[in-house]
Amino acid sequence: MEYLGNKELLKQHKTAFLASSTIPPDMVLKCYDWATAKHEGCVVSGFSSKMEQDVLHFLLKAKCPVILVLARCMYKVIPENLKEAMEEGRLLIISVSNAVRQSKATAHARNKYICEIADQILFVGVDEKSSLFELQKEYEYAKGFH
Repeated sequence: MEYLGNKELLKQHKTAFLASSTIPPDMVLKCYDWATAKHEGCVVSGFSSKMEQDVLHFLLKAKCPVILVLARCMYKVIPENLKEAMEEGRLLIISVSNAVRQSKATAHARNKYICEIADQILFVGVDEKSSLFELQKEYEYAKGFH
């Protein structure tokens, strides 16, 4: 594991946000509302799916502390949209793999790690076809599934 940013965020209350790549239309606005609401502690995610990326945008805009977990090797250059949060100590980036690109296996390992460190987990748009389905079943009762 490799860390970049404010490791103190790991001591805060952490809410995991994991969204399927296909989200029902009625869930989109609910996710945006959730992302713009005040959060206790920080939000942890891979911010990989389109919905997760949209949520990251709103969280950063609202100055919410964020833990971004990569399913690939650490960034060589911090993406422009993350620089302000990094400079302000509101961001921790964790790489759980040394792979050059994300794969299904590294994404699964990342999502499992996110569930392990989270105090509560929000799964969005997960159905039987989703890669998150088994993970949701595993953590449904253990971590305060919403």
